[in-house]
Amino acid sequence: MSSSSRSDREYRDKPGGQYREPRGDRRSSGRSSSQAPYYPREAGHPRRHVREDTRGERRESKCTHVCSRRGVMLICAVLTNGLVLICVVAAQMVTSGMSSGAGMTSFDINTNINLQGTELQQVRDLDMQYSQMRAPGIYGGIAFSLTFGVISLLFVVSGNKPPHLMAQKLLLGALVFQAVGAVMYVVAVGLYLHFIIRVNSTDTCKLRERLYARNGYTWMNCDVSGADAAVALFGLITAILYTAGAAFTFLTIRRVKRYLQERERRETGRQQDRTQLQSRAKPQRSSQRVEAISV
Repeated sequence: MSSSSRSDREYRDKPGGQYREPRGDRRSSGRSSSQAPYYPREAGHPRRHVREDTRGERRESKCTHVCSRRGVMLICAVLTNGLVLICVVAAQMVTSGMSSGAGMTSFDINTNINLQGTELQQVRDLDMQYSQMRAPGIYGGIAFSLTFGVISLLFVVSGNKPPHLMAQKLLLGALVFQAVGAVMYVVAVGLYLHFIIRVNSTDTCKLRERLYARNGYTWMNCDVSGADAAVALFGLITAILYTAGAAFTFLTIRRVKRYLQERERRETGRQQDRTQLQSRAKPQRSSQRVEAISV
């Protein structure tokens, strides 16, 4: 101790000599005195980015969930139901002929027609009878397509949430509706064509076809019209869309079940970890209390 103190004194007493601290102490003191603690500027920004991302996800979720695969199938089904409705009405308007009393025609065939007298009255009566015979098909087609179109639209509107946040009954209802709708549309198309062919095979239709053919109106025949064929075509397309939508909804239900099961497992695992930590902490606290009491 004495030798070290003497060397320090001698070093200080030397002419022009100055006392210098060791290098390690100088670096530490320089850092502590001259350099301030560094705080990055971007430290506070991640929270803003996280908030912006969550807002963007909320904005996009309304469209992304509606425009999912099952949502697109339902939207297309709504459109095809509307096309079926339009074709049913158009078929009645085209084949009604001169029966303006049926209330479904928007054009009058009397402008350029050569029928006169009793023959004209007979054609009108036959058109009225034919329109009345087709009435069940048109009213049934309108009610059927309108009902399925409205229900499909309701399922589209209700699907604006993530699948795991939707009610399971709603997903099951959409699955059952689309499966039943596919079967019902195939059956409805078959019944509609059978009904139209049966009406066109009657004596009323054949006599009406002869009267129109005498005056050059060969397009007014007893064959299946193009509008009726369009009804069947769009009906089958709607059945295919319902089938695909039912398949996508089934896959969605399976994924939601797996997600919920995994979440339940994670929650149970966390609860078990918490209970284990609490059980470990209790004996430590009791031992600390005993030591404090003994002291």
